[in-house]
Amino acid sequence: DLCRAAGVTKGAFFHHFDSKEALGAAAADYWSQVTGGLFETAPYHQHDDPLQRVLAYIDFRRMLIAGEVCAFTCVAGTMVQETYDQHPAIRDACRASIFGHAEKLEPDIEAALRQHGIKGIAAKSLALHTQAVLQGAFILAKADGGPEIAIESVGHLRRYVELLFACPEAPREREPDQTSKGLVP
Repeated sequence: DLCRAAGVTKGAFFHHFDSKEALGAAAADYWSQVTGGLFETAPYHQHDDPLQRVLAYIDFRRMLIAGEVCAFTCVAGTMVQETYDQHPAIRDACRASIFGHAEKLEPDIEAALRQHGIKGIAAKSLALHTQAVLQGAFILAKADGGPEIAIESVGHLRRYVELLFACPEAPREREPDQTSKGLVP
């Protein structure tokens, strides 16, 4: 289907790539470049307050969830679900895409945590959690055949972040094994 839509033969792809795995890794890298540009220029960066930037990022992600499921889901997330144990190069490229996107959220999350006196939460962990919720929301949308459940999931993510910052004195439980991975400060 892809070859027909592009007007090329299967052999044309492999003229440029050594293997299907190399093609898949290149596709994940390309996805990161294209979506990276979208997020670098997104309006959520305009807020002065770091918490408002984080919340506006979540709102932006929610706004992007519209139309056909294939129009708003994540290519890297889909690819890694299908190939994680069979194609390490694709898995690694997808990891770089998803974790790389999360890393771009860390400075705003870290600044918001500091500004609001929140202790016991690592910016890296919360940034990765946003991606876990989004990827899970995309899976649910695929299973349900439409965007509604993904929109609801992102709404829950926003409320979760709001609640984290509304009660800074709430005790934070640490999982001992997470400290060594840099997920808990």
